[in-house]
Amino acid sequence: MSEAVLFTASTYSHFYNFHRPYLAAFRSLGWEVHIACGGKSMAIPEADRVIPLPFEKRMTAPANFRAQVLLRRAMEETQYSLVVAHTSLAAFFTRRAAAGLSGRRPPLVTVAHGYLFDNTTAPLKREILLAAERLTAPQTDLLLTMNQWDYELARKKKLGRRVENVPGMGVDFSRLEGRETDGAALRRELGLGSDELLAVYAAEFSARKSQSMLLRAMALLPERVKLALPGQGALLEECKALATHLGVERRVFFPGSEPDMPRWYAAADLAVSASRSEGLPFNVMEAMYAGLPVTASAVKGHTDLLVRGGGLLYPYGDAAACAAQLLRLTEDIDLRQELGAQAHEAALPYGLGQVLPQVMETYLSVLPGGAEQTPVFAGTAEHAATR
Repeated sequence: MSEAVLFTASTYSHFYNFHRPYLAAFRSLGWEVHIACGGKSMAIPEADRVIPLPFEKRMTAPANFRAQVLLRRAMEETQYSLVVAHTSLAAFFTRRAAAGLSGRRPPLVTVAHGYLFDNTTAPLKREILLAAERLTAPQTDLLLTMNQWDYELARKKKLGRRVENVPGMGVDFSRLEGRETDGAALRRELGLGSDELLAVYAAEFSARKSQSMLLRAMALLPERVKLALPGQGALLEECKALATHLGVERRVFFPGSEPDMPRWYAAADLAVSASRSEGLPFNVMEAMYAGLPVTASAVKGHTDLLVRGGGLLYPYGDAAACAAQLLRLTEDIDLRQELGAQAHEAALPYGLGQVLPQVMETYLSVLPGGAEQTPVFAGTAEHAATR
């Protein structure tokens, strides 16, 4: 059997949206590629084998421990050369499964897409989440973080045998090119005049993403400012009701799940994010590449992206401060253009063609003689187009 790699994540959609180029990259090196995940089934053609797992969001759910058993069995049956774990839930149970292996344990890489806590998190919650990371640190041969706060915490707390920071997983910016006509058509479809400004925020409707705060900010802004909130989630209907209660329902668009986000970025004048915490958010990077000035909550992930310019920050959860920053952009076209140009330039290092070779080199570095394999992969940015 050729060398084999196992990727794990909580859901199929996580693989579909973020990791298919990496699966294809391993296959291009002659590896057999297996994935293990939960959630709604989706076709992942770059995987040679798919192992369904019964993951549930609640950490202590019995189904998650059944998933751990299945992961251990898979690692015992297949002598993987490498295991790469994504998402907090799957990464925890993958590492616990590896801890119970009776034979040789494969090198294990964990990718932290953004710890769900920071310095402002309630102490008890923070300690519980940290305890889970400490428990699994001995099985973490390499821990990859995506923002400076997570990186410094992981190094200080020794959450992996080795800790490195990477510029996310890379964004396929090619799909954002040449969409001006589609953007203009969408503006007509939405009935937007040339003097009206559209802000966009694509995210799951959840407490962490905080769309309700943006709706309160909209109530403080002039009529010519509109807001698009593509996405689904548990709080969607609640947010629709809040928009009606605040009297902004005619100025807010709820298009639901949107497979073609590039047309929304082409139609928009601004990007906004209200999230409580992030790793390195794709939606913000895509908006930045599209040349949209960003107004974002001052949390990890956002601050990393905007450190070189491209947007304005406001304190998380402060609707008045958010509205004030959006108003600045609404009233100052020169500022919009300046920040939009900065945003595009700041996004370039996060392109998939630049990031994928870096991450692949880091993955392979945990193997015996891994450094010798990286020149084979260097320069293969064409894998950025495999999504």
